[in-house]
Amino acid sequence: MTSRKKQCSIRQRIGQTECHAVKYTRNAASATYVPDDLDRRIIAHLRVDGRASLSKLSDALGVARGTVQNRLDRLLETGTLLGFTVRVREDFDAQTIHAVMMIEVVGKSTTQVIRRLRDIPEIYALHTTNGNWDLVANMRSATLSDFDRVLREVRMIEGVSNSETSLLLSSV
Repeated sequence: MTSRKKQCSIRQRIGQTECHAVKYTRNAASATYVPDDLDRRIIAHLRVDGRASLSKLSDALGVARGTVQNRLDRLLETGTLLGFTVRVREDFDAQTIHAVMMIEVVGKSTTQVIRRLRDIPEIYALHTTNGNWDLVANMRSATLSDFDRVLREVRMIEGVSNSETSLLLSSV
């Protein structure tokens, strides 16, 4: 079921009301917000500069500051935008071991394997993929012994039939 709801924001300096239709798709249990073009543009700007002010975003996007605030609030409330992060120089954590692990899963056990992989704190991103591998995991660990422990832990998960891990040496 899809419904449309009118959302309005007031442009105080000229006294006009700006309205736009917001699309919600209803699942069995909850409503899911479907981001539109403006939401995607806000996210794109934040990917470049996560510290951009509301004023800077509104100027760049050509919309009212209140519109940007409302959209950010909605993106956070619906879980579309999970939060903000810090990017650091590559050499800032040069001692941290970064790796990518490709994982092959037996049969239809992908869901169970994903559930177990999400419990491993050193795995900070997990992706499904096509081709020879079923999953790709981004990993980081403080020491080689921690790294080795994580590799063994992943390989012991029921449903993991094969894996291949590559250390990330530098970003180019």
